[in-house]
Formats: sequence, structure tokens, C-alpha cells
Amino acid sequence: MEVILLEDVKSVGKKGDVVKLSEGYARNFILKKKLGIEATKANLNDLKLQNANDEKIAKEKLDNAKKLAEEIEKLSVNLKIKTGENGRVFGSISAKEIAEAAKKQLNLELDKKKLVLKDSIKSIGTHSVKVKLHPQVTAELTVKVSEE
Repeated sequence: MEVILLEDVKSVGKKGDVVKLSEGYARNFILKKKLGIEATKANLNDLKLQNANDEKIAKEKLDNAKKLAEEIEKLSVNLKIKTGENGRVFGSISAKEIAEAAKKQLNLELDKKKLVLKDSIKSIGTHSVKVKLHPQVTAELTVKVSEE
């Protein structure tokens, strides 16, 4: 019996897969627990339409991320940090502070978890911070740090 899986089933398949199962297993477990539906022509057609729609939405998200990346590349965020004698810096600038500054200065909502910083910024000058917008799209935001 062929079944279209509605959820991931361990050692059987992933959501959306069409799998061939024994009649008893399919009826008594998969269909009963609503983990899948029988693979009729109508259901297979619905699956095909759903997959096409999912691909369209994924493409739109990728295009939007690329447009946003182009905008971010042109922008910069200005931050100030306290310094002492000989230009020594007190403290550091974290991803959270960069995200807050981007919101205030640029009206740009950036998730602090999407900002890629190896270490927090501990020096004055211009720094490049990577922003992960999509699994395939990464932008670079310029952060200018000056003395307070």
C-alpha cells in the first residue's frame, strides 16, 4: 500500500514522501495515528500542488533576503564606547548592542542571533559584521565605533 506521509516517521520517511508500506502497518499505525494518508490520485495531485506552492514561497523568501542584503551592504551603524588614557577601550560592543543601534538608527529589525561575531568588538574603528538573513544569503553590515 502506498502512503503519503504527513509527518516525519522514524525509519519510514520524511513529511511529504510517498512510501510503500505493508497493508497492516499502514492501516493500523500510519493511518490510524494520522501520520499519513492513502496515496490516491487526488491526494497525489494535492501533494504536487502543495510542493509547487512551497517552492514558490521559498523562492520569494530567498529573493526578499537578497534584496535586504543589498540594502544592508550600503548601510552603517555608528556606536560610541568609553575610552581611557592612550585610547584604551573600556568594555566591548556585543551583537545585542549592534542590533539595538540598527533599530534606532536605521529602523532595521535585526535579530541579535543572526549577527555573526567571533568576539565582541573591543577596538575603535570600522568593523564589518556578517548578518545571516537566509541559509543561502549573508550580508555585511558596517559598524563604526568611535570614542565617547
